[in-house]
Amino acid sequence: MAHKIIIFNPRSADAKHRIPNSILQVGASIYGHYDFTFVDGNLEKDPWGKIQTYFKTGEYKYFCSTVMPGPQLKQAIPFTKKIKEQFPETVTIWGGYFASNQYKVSIEAPYVDYIVNGPGDVTFPELLKTLESGQLNDLPNIMNLIYKDENGTVVRTKKEKLLNQDSLPQLPYAYLNSFYKLENYLSRTFLGSKTFSYHSSLGCPFTCSFCAVVPIYEGRWKAKSAQTVYNDVKYFKDNYDIDAIEFHDNNFFTSRKRVIEFSELIKDDGITWWGEGRIDTINKYSDDDLKLMKDAGCKMIFLGAETGNDDILKQINKGGTQTGQGIKDFAARLYPIGIIPEFSFVLGMPADTPEQVMAQIDWDINFIKEIKEINPDAEIIIYLYSPVATEGSELYEQIQQAGFSFPKKLDDWLDPAWENFDLRKNPLTPWLTPKMVDRIMNFETVLNGYYPTASDFRIKGFKKTVLRSISKFRYKTGIYKFPYEIKALHKLWKYRQPEIQGFYSE
Repeated sequence: MAHKIIIFNPRSADAKHRIPNSILQVGASIYGHYDFTFVDGNLEKDPWGKIQTYFKTGEYKYFCSTVMPGPQLKQAIPFTKKIKEQFPETVTIWGGYFASNQYKVSIEAPYVDYIVNGPGDVTFPELLKTLESGQLNDLPNIMNLIYKDENGTVVRTKKEKLLNQDSLPQLPYAYLNSFYKLENYLSRTFLGSKTFSYHSSLGCPFTCSFCAVVPIYEGRWKAKSAQTVYNDVKYFKDNYDIDAIEFHDNNFFTSRKRVIEFSELIKDDGITWWGEGRIDTINKYSDDDLKLMKDAGCKMIFLGAETGNDDILKQINKGGTQTGQGIKDFAARLYPIGIIPEFSFVLGMPADTPEQVMAQIDWDINFIKEIKEINPDAEIIIYLYSPVATEGSELYEQIQQAGFSFPKKLDDWLDPAWENFDLRKNPLTPWLTPKMVDRIMNFETVLNGYYPTASDFRIKGFKKTVLRSISKFRYKTGIYKFPYEIKALHKLWKYRQPEIQGFYSE
């Protein structure tokens, strides 16, 4: 075999697809040094056929896949498995949140050889160099790596410090364009007619015990400078006429200085943007800061409210200074400014008794309705609590004692129930009864009827009026059971919930 490389992005959704930043980052680390091919499962009609064709040439030795929880597993697992069966000399390398957080079950699978545990900017090229040289004794010296040694023992090497993001190679956009036209990744959303997706930072400085990012970055955060971000954005503005950006950072707003500098740079370019942040961080920004962001195109901010209950915020180790009152205050601040807060709530946390679990659910339902009274424009995203608790945390111990456990074999993650688990729509947690799940899901249906998401821009005018009319009685009275009439309209109009599929796009 020759030594070419396939870098694969498994299919993640059924709708318009975002630029695959994860495999672009990996490609950047070896661009100009190794011969590699991008395969994007989102844009390929037959991705397995394409991969198989490449390997049949006899020129490819490495199959490298990013693996996120949920839908991507449906291609990542069977494709990796078939490659090992049909081309047994292939070296398989996984990266991404799933591979890092579920590393034990992943590396025990006989068809996964190596896992890049976090950023691979140095790890990936160093691994390739070591494998090509045959100097396997050097593997323990490569940081951010997980593998099994010659005795079958799982080895996790040291974590690397996060690198200066401005020092990293430019993403190989032009090279990706040789496989898939970049225009195919620029979709019409409620943000704009050509929406670009971008990562400007890594990690998050907080250590919430329920967050999948924490075990990987361990409270660390590094960002590109405002000027670097703007330079990349300007490239796409000048060459592809983008008018909107989704910043997919875990915490875009960590540095006020960077956000304000970026806002000053972009304010005259006519670009609308969205990003993720923390309420207690952005609530420290002045009103003038927020108005500048609004004038510079900030349309919506995704915010992890989680719960309005201060005791539960402590239970999940939310950290910082976030409180239920702080959520209300921030919702009120943003209303006159015109930036839409997109609050995500996590319902169904474990408690000592079933009665306590249900009481917490009802408490947060009422809190969400209070938020909508304060700021009717606020978007509400509801998740069922799905354990990703940091090992060793109090919350982790609590879910273990309650009888929850993840699949013991990698193939078991292909069960549809676990896909729904990853989408936070089927928690599989022993403390949540069907009655509790129905309570949450039915309220969500009524809420999405009375307040349809602004991100699905098809639901407007007549459709929005009809939905609000048939949902009003239920929303006002709290009678959420069996909302079949609302579900029927959602199905008829293909209502898109952003927490499952992202923004509606076309």
